[in-house]
Amino acid sequence: MKNFSTQEDKDLLIQDLCSRSYHGVICSIYRVDDWGVGWRDEELTGYWSDGNTFEFYFGETLISIYNDISKIKPYLRPMSSMTEEEYKEYTEKLKGVFYGSLLDNALVIDWLNKKMFDYRGLIPKGLALIAPEGMYKEK
Repeated sequence: MKNFSTQEDKDLLIQDLCSRSYHGVICSIYRVDDWGVGWRDEELTGYWSDGNTFEFYFGETLISIYNDISKIKPYLRPMSSMTEEEYKEYTEKLKGVFYGSLLDNALVIDWLNKKMFDYRGLIPKGLALIAPEGMYKEK
């Protein structure tokens, strides 16, 4: 498990998970439950927060993990895994950022989240895992 060296790392992972919860990010989570102890892959289905505490829900049973974010590792795609077609789409969206509005900026971030790209650099920090090829099929 990743020992968070800074509060910034913890906050970065929480922010990333919250922004991807709508898009069905798959995470490796460390659980202790009726099925045993260990790491298992499950889809993040939602989260709740009161501003100080976060609960992340996985799978159909809505299991929650309180505060210990080190027990959650999302599977993300490195930016370098972008296909040629995705790169063309991405650069077209970036044109809107440079010549458009703040809304265009949000649309680029939404696209990166939907495609599960690691644009925050979580993989090199050890906060996320590299998604196996084909893990995220086009929706």
